Amino acid sequence: MELFECSATQVAADVAAGKITAREVTQAVLTRMDAVNPAINAVVSRNDAEALHAADAVDRARAAGDPLGPMAGVPVTTKENVDQAGFATTNGLRMQKDLIATSDNPVVANLRRAGAVIVGRTNTPAFSLRWFTRNSLHGHTKNPHNPAITPGGSSGGAASATAAGIGAMGQGTDIGGSIRYPAYACGLQGIRPTLGRVAARNASAPDRHIGAQLMAVSGPHARSVADLRLALDVMAQTDLQDPWHMPAPMKGPDYPRRAALCINPEGLNTHPLVDKSLRQAAERLSDAGWDVQEVASPPFREPARLQAQLWLAEMERGAKEMFPREADPDALYVLAEMHKLTAPPDLNAVLDALQARVGFLRQWEIFLAQYPVLICPVSAEPPFPDLLDLTDFPRCMEAQLTQVGLPLMGLPGMSVFTGFGRSEAGLTPLGAQLISGRYREDIMLDAAEEIEQRSPKISVVTPQ
Repeated sequence: MELFECSATQVAADVAAGKITAREVTQAVLTRMDAVNPAINAVVSRNDAEALHAADAVDRARAAGDPLGPMAGVPVTTKENVDQAGFATTNGLRMQKDLIATSDNPVVANLRRAGAVIVGRTNTPAFSLRWFTRNSLHGHTKNPHNPAITPGGSSGGAASATAAGIGAMGQGTDIGGSIRYPAYACGLQGIRPTLGRVAARNASAPDRHIGAQLMAVSGPHARSVADLRLALDVMAQTDLQDPWHMPAPMKGPDYPRRAALCINPEGLNTHPLVDKSLRQAAERLSDAGWDVQEVASPPFREPARLQAQLWLAEMERGAKEMFPREADPDALYVLAEMHKLTAPPDLNAVLDALQARVGFLRQWEIFLAQYPVLICPVSAEPPFPDLLDLTDFPRCMEAQLTQVGLPLMGLPGMSVFTGFGRSEAGLTPLGAQLISGRYREDIMLDAAEEIEQRSPKISVVTPQ
């Protein structure tokens, strides 16, 4: 196995044991980036000297017998919409190409404190708005498995890089599927944590409005569930910059090994390939001794509508002038399509949405107490043909019902890889979404490990 193929847990263990050096791993990943990134355009900003300096610091600490962090020497990437000192927080925008952060977002700071080596910054669509990754600043990110399908978005660069061996872990953000969907599209494991699990704040920008405060989170992509556990534990360390942060235990009390399966939540027209993938996940969990029952899920449709309204309210208030100034054609088109589906709300509509949110969260928590895991689609379709939203936005929005609906409640969700299929766009990864109660990421990860053990192994892919 090449060093760039090693998992985060393996790298951390081997560096701590002195079997390899952090510099060797970092150099291997930087060389891998040179080889494959031109084909996928996943990493859009790098500082090799800084990465090697961080790796050397890990190696010096080990040589001196100093304690090492849990991710010491592990190569990772960060997304260009989180602050990293010395780098631009572009959020995929030309107008922010010179917005250089002077401090780290807490999620970046926690990775550094754990000894992780940041090897590059990954691409995101303009305003981190789409399930596809292209912008007028850095261009188009491709899926390393198949350039005809989307790498997902908005953390498409993070997932594409991780799938191609540019880092063992890619940090992403999720307000409407932006971690879960890229993991699905790129054949990875990816987790959206509970609201407040991972502290986050960009000092380079004003605090966000209430919708994003309630729905946006940071989390990891990785090639194994064990690496997700490691990365999430590191990211979840306390930082007082985020008043929403909750230092909840990473492992909760015992729970019944019971799961719900919902193939067509609220009448979703689920594609046969997705149906098959969900049933495979359920069967693999049953094989592990879980009781899996096919039932109806709590609501997704009205939460999805309210999520979109709160999102549009923030855009109308804080970004209305930025969209025409940036003049990114993709972003302007998608925003116009969102306006067709859901009008920006007035004050009363915002208040009504926040009131309704409590009721939906109550329904979900009661359901998840009975069924600690829900298995449902990540998307109603296999990963979309790339840029499909520019020709059929309503189709994309409908297929992403579960992506958009979940964040309103601040609940955790994850995409777990189940294998490959062949769609209209050719070879494509497939997966299932797992959902658990607040601060019970451990339950999802337990279930995901059982599914992972019975699914094809995730290997680094070389783009053609």
